[in-house]
Amino acid sequence: MPLIQLVIILVVVGVILWAINSYIPMQTTMKKILNVVVVGSVVLWLLSVFGIIGSLQGIHIGK
Repeated sequence: MPLIQLVIILVVVGVILWAINSYIPMQTTMKKILNVVVVGSVVLWLLSVFGIIGSLQGIHIGK
C-alpha cells in the first residue's frame, strides 16, 4: 500500500472520528468506548499493513 494512501486513510478516519465526537450528542462513556474501539482497530490494521502481525483474515469471531 502506498504511503500517501495510508496517510489519506488515517486522515479520513481521524476526521470522521472528530466529527462524530463533536457533532453527535452521546454520553461521555460511549464516546470513550467508541474512541478506544476505533483507535484499537486502526492500530491493529496498521500493524497488519506493516507486516508486524499476520494477516487479520485468519481471525474469526464466534462459530
